[in-house]
Amino acid sequence: MIVLAGLLFAVVAVMLGDPRARLMVAFAAGILLFAAAWLVIFRRNGAAREKQTVTHAGALMQDDPSPMILAAADGHILYANPAAGKAFVTPAVTTLAAALRETLANPGPVLFRMESRAGAKGAATEHIVTRAGHVHVTVHRAGEGQFLWRIEPSSTRSNRGTDSHALPMLIVGRNDAVLYMNPAARQLVGERVRSLDRICPGRRFQSGEVHSVQTPDGPVDCLLVERQGVAGRREIYILPGISGLERPVDGWAFFDELPVPLLKLRRDGAIALLNLPARTLLGVEGSADIRLGDVLEGLGRSISDWLDDAAAGRGTVHSEFLRVRRDDREVFVQVTLNRATEDGEVVLIAVMSDATELKSLEAQFVQSQKMQAIGQLAGGVAHDFNNLLTAITGHCDLLLLRHDQNAPDHADLMQINQNANRAAALVSQLLAYSRKQTLLPQVIDLRDSLSDLTHLLNRLVGEKVSLTLSHDPTLHAIRADKRQLEQVLMNLVVNARDAMPEGGDIRIVTENLTLTEPMRRDRAVVAPGRYVSVKVIDEGEGIAPDKLQKVFEPFFTTKRTGEGTGLGLSTAYGIIKQTGGFIFANSVPGEGATFQLLFPAHTQSPDLEASSDVEPDGREHVSGVILLVEDEATVRAFASRALQMRGLTVLEAESGEDALEILEDQDLNVDVFVTDVVMPGIDGQTWVMRVLENRPSVKVVFMSGYAEETFGDVQEKIPNSIFLPKPFSLNELTETVLRQIG
Repeated sequence: MIVLAGLLFAVVAVMLGDPRARLMVAFAAGILLFAAAWLVIFRRNGAAREKQTVTHAGALMQDDPSPMILAAADGHILYANPAAGKAFVTPAVTTLAAALRETLANPGPVLFRMESRAGAKGAATEHIVTRAGHVHVTVHRAGEGQFLWRIEPSSTRSNRGTDSHALPMLIVGRNDAVLYMNPAARQLVGERVRSLDRICPGRRFQSGEVHSVQTPDGPVDCLLVERQGVAGRREIYILPGISGLERPVDGWAFFDELPVPLLKLRRDGAIALLNLPARTLLGVEGSADIRLGDVLEGLGRSISDWLDDAAAGRGTVHSEFLRVRRDDREVFVQVTLNRATEDGEVVLIAVMSDATELKSLEAQFVQSQKMQAIGQLAGGVAHDFNNLLTAITGHCDLLLLRHDQNAPDHADLMQINQNANRAAALVSQLLAYSRKQTLLPQVIDLRDSLSDLTHLLNRLVGEKVSLTLSHDPTLHAIRADKRQLEQVLMNLVVNARDAMPEGGDIRIVTENLTLTEPMRRDRAVVAPGRYVSVKVIDEGEGIAPDKLQKVFEPFFTTKRTGEGTGLGLSTAYGIIKQTGGFIFANSVPGEGATFQLLFPAHTQSPDLEASSDVEPDGREHVSGVILLVEDEATVRAFASRALQMRGLTVLEAESGEDALEILEDQDLNVDVFVTDVVMPGIDGQTWVMRVLENRPSVKVVFMSGYAEETFGDVQEKIPNSIFLPKPFSLNELTETVLRQIG
């Protein structure tokens, strides 16, 4: 079409009499013909690339026994190996959807869904139930606009050995639809059923309980046990011959065949028999002289009473979650008890399932809820305290300006100032725990930082304790807040010192650590990559296992009353987590404890340390107009006096609404806005952004008792603005404002 259009334009150009019009039409014809030629070349190159891709695909997939198809993004089949040609692709089939139409009821949505996931993540896989059974479909992204598909019958049956399994087994999907029955199940029931209701009529299915199953010979009491399968499906094993008190149990040879942990219990709690999955789960070799209370704990009541109630049929016996007594790892199980008889004696069948992951998720949720609640409380308390401390330290600074060192009140004022700073440090700990403090991260070399800190650490540990440092000579740099990291190390060293009242050796060891696969520790997962490890090792009494999991909780301490606040390790935990690192604790009672810090490694050079103090401005008096917006009257009074002492004109407002009202006067020139962030009514950012539309050159100082991260994203959008955290001193306030004035 483009060629015809180009030729048509050329003919028209020849027929035109106007030379200028002829030239323009001829130029258009040339462009069209050039475009047509370029498209031909592009299509030939594309065809060549596609042919080369198909050739490579054929070489790779030719001998693969599984059906494999290389298709374009639109579903057009580029190549199908012989296995796929035999199973799906005929000469008349050109698209993937058409090839799978006989296998999948509606292949379009499935293919689109999987192709979208593969396009985003690189690959996708699904187990699909079809009329002929299970199909395992996998797709991989294979270059620009191409996808490699593998379609094969699911290996679920062969892997599980269900067809040869002597135990009746069903695979159940959503809405209790029976997707598969092995021969033993079909023989027991007498037919291929479609719904679980047909097997257990009139009663809701409950794993681990005895149900009456309909068979050709009439109802048979069977124990039904459920196990989670793949893709949301459930595997249900039927154990015939189990009944209530009126009929004895016929043998226990099935126990080791059943892939579900089972126990046979005497009424007094003695374990008479346990199968292989149960032995693996409980970590025991056999059942000789073992009672249920020896391997399980955490019921909250006497286990013997629980078993006696179940054996006597008293009350409703529910499933219980118990903790396995194992030294190697933490395991939780869900236990369901059922009554049976053997030789006229009541026995209990305990069906167990591994609930470790469920309890771990529950513990993580509870911990996160607790952390969030305390964090919110800490953040709110910190805000109010920072306002009070700003007023206290500010007015103390004003008084110190009028009292030299020889004044009788000078020492008292210094005590007030120092204790206010101690209170500010405590508030900082609360913010560190809640991970809401303002961090100033920089790339640092831990060797230099620890060398600078050694003198202070040696003073902290005292004469009875020796402190040694061991560094990796090629230690990578890390990115962290240097002051906060020093606080963490001091907390760990002080705890190590307190754990050795008779003296000992504390070692700080740094080294590079490379993880090639995820490392799972406690409830944390450390992703693969390069890290810097810092270990603080002591030779103290160690920490008991039951207390080790609680050491990072706020206000938990192993020290005696009055010796610790319980905030040291929780503060360290908050700082490390906010930095993006990990902290772990290991301890063997009687052999000491090791606390390990992990930080992501950085390859860039360490930053030059910036001074944390505000450099003083040499000007005694300056001119300028400041609009001070602060809802706390005491803070506003101190800040106003401090700025006026430097010669600045200060306009005061107690809310954002008052500030907008003052600035309605267009003739009023303001150099700097000094505003609190969180105020009743309009907050600081909102009123500032409104005013800057008409006064874009005014600079801004935001001040707040909350952390900068709570509004940092908004502040970044406001030009010429900086943040001043509360509490601040008189000098910090005035020097910050003077720097903004310039």
